[in-house]
Amino acid sequence: MKGLQHVNSGRRSAGYVFRAVSLAAIAFAAVMPAACAQPEIRTELPVRQTLAPLSPVGEARGVNPGRVAWSHAPGAASWDGGDGFWFDDAFNSQQACDWLVESALCTLTGTQSAAEAWNVLFVSSNRERQRGDRGYEVGETVTIKINNNNTYSHDDNGEINASPQMVLALLRSLVGQGGVPQVNIIVAEPSRYITDYLFDKCHMAFPEVRYLDNSGGDGRVKAEYRADAMVYSQDNGQLARGIATAFTDADYVINMALLKGHVGQGVTLCGKNWYGTMSIHSDWRRNFHNNFNQSRDGSPKYITFVDFMGHGYLGGKCMLYLVDGLYGCRNVGGKPGPKWSMEPFGGNWPCSLFASQDPVAIDMVGVDFLTNEFPDMPDVDYSDMYLSEAAQAGNAPSGTVYDPEGDGMRLGSLGVAEHWDNATDKRYSRNLGRGDGIELVLVEKDFR
Repeated sequence: MKGLQHVNSGRRSAGYVFRAVSLAAIAFAAVMPAACAQPEIRTELPVRQTLAPLSPVGEARGVNPGRVAWSHAPGAASWDGGDGFWFDDAFNSQQACDWLVESALCTLTGTQSAAEAWNVLFVSSNRERQRGDRGYEVGETVTIKINNNNTYSHDDNGEINASPQMVLALLRSLVGQGGVPQVNIIVAEPSRYITDYLFDKCHMAFPEVRYLDNSGGDGRVKAEYRADAMVYSQDNGQLARGIATAFTDADYVINMALLKGHVGQGVTLCGKNWYGTMSIHSDWRRNFHNNFNQSRDGSPKYITFVDFMGHGYLGGKCMLYLVDGLYGCRNVGGKPGPKWSMEPFGGNWPCSLFASQDPVAIDMVGVDFLTNEFPDMPDVDYSDMYLSEAAQAGNAPSGTVYDPEGDGMRLGSLGVAEHWDNATDKRYSRNLGRGDGIELVLVEKDFR
């Protein structure tokens, strides 16, 4: 793979080895639900973007500013698209998922163990929010927002959703190495359902964790909301304004999104994952999606996701952003697929996890992977527009004064945005020694 320094950690060997991508390496009408609109399908290349390659805007965030850790475990997922559910244990290595989480945390923070990494993340979060120079204290709550958007009840289905193995790996790490008691953790999908397979797997291992969804019952907790907690920066019509109390009352939040496309916005990553915290209906057809979509001609505009990303109850509390790329998906719904031709995937599943403290940087990396692998995704043009707005929220290209809490305190930059140089080398500005921008750091281990 041109542009990458190849360092092989061996098959199923202990530990892991970094491959730093560095100098030496590498919507819709205002009230129209998403799926009601006719998607724009691109037939020509390349994808049109708001930002040019290697032209960073915004202010990088994190203890290693702008860093996005990319852990890759070939063989972690092996479903062939045939019989059985993609999430069955027969097709997914729990050992590999555990490694993906641990290696991503250590790569992100520059530490040697997950325990050290969690302490760095907690301390960093508290410092940023002026809560003292300290780590986690027993009794504080950590809420994890997963993406189970394609669920309709507690019954299992074959559509792409949060990976049970990856959620379990995160819980193992947070409890075992992060020192957070089970009773102080909430796994939350307020707008949809936590299906049986995910619940049964995680509840068996961690019965004191609270699993919260839209309906409650069957061992799940029913979501409640703080009314009118969101004050949109522009008139957003009848868009939901309540935020789930699992987030308003949390001490820390983790956003665990999926690597996939989406009708209307082109992609759905960490920025859109926040919508599931709002007081919306479990049937998407009964919800509003105002100002979710970018403009089709590329002209700057107000985009709701920036309000989610900057709100004190959501992005303001988020200590860690994750994008689950175990399978990835071209479309918002349906079964995972197709497999990925981009290197280093070579016609297999991505088997990847991305991690960052910078909400803009991680979604920019997700945009680059998705738009280069699937340039024919619906509505893909200018799918980076919300990230351009978020990176420059203090002086947004659209002219919007972003103030999602309505307190007169305008948001500043929420992170750094830029595109990589090309899909082969996958280098960003910090990888090339240019100072500001994103740094993509890869670590790999083969589980085949």
